Amino acid sequence: HKHPSARSLMGVVLPMWSWIAALLAGILSAHLAQRLWFPYFCKDALFLTRVIRYGARLEIYKRTSRVVTVVDRFVQQAQRIPDKAFLIYEGVTYTYGELEERSNRVARVFKDAVKEGDTVALLMSNEPDFLSVWFGLCKLGCAVAFLNTNIRSRSLLHCFRCCGAELLVVGADLLETLEDILPSLQQDGITVWCMRRDSPRPGVHSLLDQMQKASREPVPAERRSVRCLRTPTLYIFTSGTTGLPKAAVITHLQALKAAGGFWVYGATGSDVIYTPLPLYHSAASLVGIGGTIELGATCVLKKKFSASQFWHDCRKHNVTIFQYIGELCRYLCNQPMVENEKDHRVHMGVGNGLRQDVWREFLRRFGDIRMCEIYGSTEGNLCFMNHIGKIGAVGRSNFFYKLIFKYDLVKYDLVREEPVRDHSGFCQHVQKGETGLLLSKICSQSPFFGYAGSKQLTEKKILRDVFVKGDAYFNTGDLMAEDEDDFICFRDRVGDTFRWKGENVATTEVTEILGLVDFIQEANVYGVQVPGNEGRAGMAAVIVRPECRFDGKKLFSHVLRELPSYARPLFIRLQESLEMTSTFKQQKFSLVESGFDPCSISEPLFFLDCTEKSYIPLTSSIYDSIVSGQKKV
Repeated sequence: HKHPSARSLMGVVLPMWSWIAALLAGILSAHLAQRLWFPYFCKDALFLTRVIRYGARLEIYKRTSRVVTVVDRFVQQAQRIPDKAFLIYEGVTYTYGELEERSNRVARVFKDAVKEGDTVALLMSNEPDFLSVWFGLCKLGCAVAFLNTNIRSRSLLHCFRCCGAELLVVGADLLETLEDILPSLQQDGITVWCMRRDSPRPGVHSLLDQMQKASREPVPAERRSVRCLRTPTLYIFTSGTTGLPKAAVITHLQALKAAGGFWVYGATGSDVIYTPLPLYHSAASLVGIGGTIELGATCVLKKKFSASQFWHDCRKHNVTIFQYIGELCRYLCNQPMVENEKDHRVHMGVGNGLRQDVWREFLRRFGDIRMCEIYGSTEGNLCFMNHIGKIGAVGRSNFFYKLIFKYDLVKYDLVREEPVRDHSGFCQHVQKGETGLLLSKICSQSPFFGYAGSKQLTEKKILRDVFVKGDAYFNTGDLMAEDEDDFICFRDRVGDTFRWKGENVATTEVTEILGLVDFIQEANVYGVQVPGNEGRAGMAAVIVRPECRFDGKKLFSHVLRELPSYARPLFIRLQESLEMTSTFKQQKFSLVESGFDPCSISEPLFFLDCTEKSYIPLTSSIYDSIVSGQKKV
């Protein structure tokens, strides 16, 4: 009787094992297929899940008309972790509770001087009281305009008038910058408060002594209650390379989106975040401070970026995440090599504008740090995030991302400086891998709030009737490309790409090639007009490394080998330092305007001479022969 039972048992067990083996084989095959054809699936899914979770929170705010703002979140964290370090500045630690009480004192001082909806301007360097004043004014329902500390006189007056501020709080170290315009401010009825204990001059009120007298108890929460995500909370002035600053309207929706950046990248409350960027810029204030608050983390705030002190600060404060923008990583790579450069706890960098050559050198020098690029302008309605960490990409897209964020790359005419339109008047999509102008659709999910005080400036950033009659897109002004793997790469700013010999020259690419020459520390590439020639000829402002000298023959050989003829800079200008905007972007406008005339430029100039097979000094006689057309270029 036992043998039939055993046989029947085996008859059950064998098919079961076969089924399990088949299942395991299927799982393994699916895994191998996913690794082969969808290598980023798991990382994409995890990242997108976090984006959707954070977005759902904002959607709840919108539907319930009960918005928890960045300042509300700060108050929550101050109640939850009052004794935790929130800010470390010049060796002094400020807890969440201390900054909460200090911002309450600011609110008490101004509670009768301002009303809900007023705009107050803030002109301060990086310091703890920047946050005290910012949060304190927000607790009164005010919008705060962050003024760029580098602008002066006419530009400052322009900033006041376009954002409608009637009150200014200025840092003690910046009061003298108002010397020229104080009479104009007082004439316009603008009240000026200074972060001092005594009044430095007639008509200027002292704030620190008033804060000391004020109660640290909070003002009623109703003063700061917000029912609509689209209510303006900040005005941040974009640092264009030409013209007067533009006041980008920052709503609670944009502030909350930016505050989620660190969390979406996987940061936690145990992280220590290093912020050496100016607080008047969105990267430091919205992403840096807002992100620190969202996590309940600690921020090490630096008054000004210092390449020589950077790693010392990181080791001293056990920094785990740092913020960068523009050329900061290049400055770090240009520092002399020392021992134990990889001896630190930094595991992540968050920012934008990291070029491929610098990216690779940074990782080689300082270790396996996850560099997380974020693409997005202060006023824009689109954001890309390179969560994979692919070198050279500013972001990554996929099928699901495109369902949420409506963007397109369209063909762009560099000569006419406008998008290419077909016979029906509509823009044309580019092919995969082809460079195009990045446009982002303006809709309820991705609104564009424009600039304060100028409908004309706002309208200039909008393209209409792009693909169908009546649609509207935000024009980023950036030329981008999306490869076969859906990675998005920055190519150039529209104004930074020029045309020469019938070909398009991308300044970013030429800059990277020049950066490979051993004696070149930094380069800034731009186009200059040459009489009798169409388009612009390439020119580069260059800083030579301190221990090196300019070698015209070596540079000639390098550009001959690495660049097509139309992309080779015809002119080189040696400089001691490159002019930068306040957000560390290279300033090109004045260089373009000054051209290549050796009579008007005191710095050394060189010309690419194919006969000499070298960059030779650009003399007045050579310049005259080029301008007259005797020497062909």
